[in-house]
Amino acid sequence: MMTPDEILAAIPHRPPFLLVDEVLERTETRIVGRKTFTGEEDFFAGHYPGAPLVPGVLLCEAAMQCGAILLSASFSGEKAKVPVVTRMNDVRFKRMVRPGEALRLEVELVERLGGAFFLSAQATVEGQLAVRFNFACMAAEK
Repeated sequence: MMTPDEILAAIPHRPPFLLVDEVLERTETRIVGRKTFTGEEDFFAGHYPGAPLVPGVLLCEAAMQCGAILLSASFSGEKAKVPVVTRMNDVRFKRMVRPGEALRLEVELVERLGGAFFLSAQATVEGQLAVRFNFACMAAEK
């Protein structure tokens, strides 16, 4: 588990764009986090009125923020460096996510080649897959 202050220390994201509420598990190569969209977020006013739905891009962003938290230990000795996504592959949306549903975010570091990190991610709600994808990132200056 990580405290909210530890999450804030690990990545530069801040509300309202911090999309990780808590970290449930963390090893050197894997992280599990959680995010619950309340329904009060501004984007729900237009996505979609009367039938709010979490945008798929925000499901991916939440998972990638978990990946950034996972990789933050890799950049602890490098001042002013943050992981920045360089590509996303094989993105598959499988389930809609509505306000109030708890999103479980699982990210695994698959490989590191020099300064490039290759990760796999999935987000589930009550055991049902919402999205899965692979992504890569590298260290960039803040």
